[in-house]
Amino acid sequence: MTNNLNTLATALYVKIDDWLQEFPDLAVPRPRVGIKPTLSDAELVTLAVMSALLGFTSERRWLRHAREHLAGMFPYLPGQSGYNKRLRAATVLVLHMIQMLGRDTSLWDDDVWVADSTPVECGRSRQTARPSALAGWAEYGYCASHSRFFWGLRLHLLCTLGGLPVAFALTGAKADERTTLLGMLDADPDLAARHPGQTIIADKHYYGRAFEQALTDGDLGLLRQARKGEPARAGTGLFKPLRQTIESINQTFKGQLDLERHGGRTEAGAIIRVTIRILALAAAIWHNDKTGRPTARSLTAYDH
Repeated sequence: MTNNLNTLATALYVKIDDWLQEFPDLAVPRPRVGIKPTLSDAELVTLAVMSALLGFTSERRWLRHAREHLAGMFPYLPGQSGYNKRLRAATVLVLHMIQMLGRDTSLWDDDVWVADSTPVECGRSRQTARPSALAGWAEYGYCASHSRFFWGLRLHLLCTLGGLPVAFALTGAKADERTTLLGMLDADPDLAARHPGQTIIADKHYYGRAFEQALTDGDLGLLRQARKGEPARAGTGLFKPLRQTIESINQTFKGQLDLERHGGRTEAGAIIRVTIRILALAAAIWHNDKTGRPTARSLTAYDH
């Protein structure tokens, strides 16, 4: 099978459509009386994934492009306002599809996960931050990897070594990474139970006796570098090469999926624009895995 954006879009559409037929409760709620949408929920989500893979950060520009170049695949397209409203209403469906696609790959059974967080900038000036609808959730934080302050959110990721998202959370910039990771695991109690003895690779910020005990109680092991003043930790020699994996995953989100150019101006808008990018990565990995590609996280075949 030839890997390109059209084959991925077709496979993803069929997968979502089949899933909605099996679980109709995941469809976007609609009033009993009214006109049935011409663009289905499966088409809507597929269209949004294609925009993320092609690097469109403006919904207006994307819809203009789709009307000109994708009329054969999507005979009807809503206006920008209707597209935006329907996409925000489809957030639950998008979240379910990320998990469902992940479970349908061979990478789901990997016995090593990597955990980290990365900034999701939402503005660069005080004039932007003060009146923003994101103020209160978005906040000022510090990115140690790039030695810079930023105003916005943090995307916390738990991924396989192949880059497949296993769990994620979007929080304020100052949220504690350890508390967030434990919250992600608590939100899906069966996740750790389905992966007994799992190893989590993380950086020095994931420390603390209570934190590590909580992971141990969940039958999870932690591999990280020793902090200053701590004795040497087991597996330190393996940490450096494996640790680069999460940095590479973060770069995929930022360099290829334009994570920090999401354009969300409200909580609902920021959430759906970030989760669509996570779904785009999960969909590409899923399709590459099903078609036997050597590098599951490669997006090259789908970005043009």
